[in-house]
Parts: sequence; structure tokens; C-alpha cells
Amino acid sequence: MEAIAAEQLNVQPAPGAAQYPALDLANSVVALTSGQSVDLLDTPVAAGQWLAGHDLAPAAAVLDGDDAARLHGLRAHIRSLIDSSIHGGPASEDALDALNDALTGAPSAALLSWNPISGLHRTVARPRSEIVDHALARLASDAADLLTGADAERLTACGSNPCNRYLLRHGRRHWCSTRCGDRARAARAYARRTRSATP
Repeated sequence: MEAIAAEQLNVQPAPGAAQYPALDLANSVVALTSGQSVDLLDTPVAAGQWLAGHDLAPAAAVLDGDDAARLHGLRAHIRSLIDSSIHGGPASEDALDALNDALTGAPSAALLSWNPISGLHRTVARPRSEIVDHALARLASDAADLLTGADAERLTACGSNPCNRYLLRHGRRHWCSTRCGDRARAARAYARRTRSATP
């Protein structure tokens, strides 16, 4: 079976993903109906572009394999905590530790600088490793806000199999995308037809 590249997918953000980058990160591995999954952050370049696209890193930032692996690890822990929250189960200690480590792993204060053009101003001049630390800290903080804030009770898993994405439920909507909603409705219609055709 031919592998599907992330560029071939037209994955729309799930409801709530624009508001919570951590939710969008959790949804960056997409399960396909074929049983395959596609990682939208499968390379350091893709991971760097994703961070830059969410204003979590400068566009010129270059990530390496270790940086991408750290982002993948945080994603797995965020997914674990979202799943625990949705199903009411206990949170994984490893996931809690990883999120808390990311929260405290980066300095949060912008430094005071001066130059002849701007005068005194705040800057965030970080080497590449600190850029990733800062991005992970912001994502961890965003995940903590999502899991403990007012929207936590709206957090749910997509109701279409085999979709593995999460969303913020709005009204009666239970799907992360129109495509998943259409697939779920088609499956129900097929089940009704086959049930009524069976003697």
C-alpha cells in the first residue's frame, strides 16, 4: 500500500484548534479510513513550519531531529491527558510530569534591550534550543488552560470512526470536520439499509 504524504491531505482544523494550538498539535496525527495514519509533523522542517505557523517560533528557526522528537513527545502526552479528561480516567503521571517539565523548562521573561532606533525595548533573543523550549512551554500552558478552563467540558473525541482527532463540541456537532460528519451519516444510512433489507 502506498504511503500517503501529509501534503496530499487537506485536513481542516477541528473546532477549537484555532483557539487552542495545543489541540491543533494533538490533532497533527491523522488516522485514515485505510487504517494508516499520517503525521503532519513528520520531519523537522514540517515541525518547524507548524511552530512558525502558530507563532510559536520565528519562520527562520531551523529544528533538528531532537527538537521534532521533543515536540512529538509533548504531543503524545497532551493526547494522553485529553483522552483522560474526556473519559474521566486518571491522568498519566508521565504525561503530567512531561507537561509540567515543559511548563517550567523555558524562561518566560523577555529581556530588556536597547538600540539607537528603538531605545529601550523588550526582546526575546533565544538560541535555537531555547526557541523550542519556549514553544513547548507555551503549548504546555495552552494545554493546561484547555484541560482546566471553561472549555474543558466541551472537549470531546470525533464521533466518526476511525478518526482520532479531538474538538470542542458546539451544539450537537460531534465531528471534527464535515468529511467525518458525512462519513458517520453515510455509515448510519448504510446500516439502516442493510438492516431493513435483511429478512
